[in-house]
Amino acid sequence: MPIVVNLDVMMAKRKMSLNELSEKVGLTLSNLSILKTGKAKAIRFSTLEAICKVLDCQPADILEYVES
Repeated sequence: MPIVVNLDVMMAKRKMSLNELSEKVGLTLSNLSILKTGKAKAIRFSTLEAICKVLDCQPADILEYVES
């Protein structure tokens, strides 16, 4: 898949656990885990916005296109 999810990198930079992010964003731990591992097929803009707000970052900090 040419879209790479760097959520774990941003969480490490902000020293935030998956549990803490889950609580602050309002998503279940399992849904965030699916996103973090790159197994998600889609993401809602509202979810991406909430994650960016909590992690104080831009969408490009989380999602990256890598040519295969």
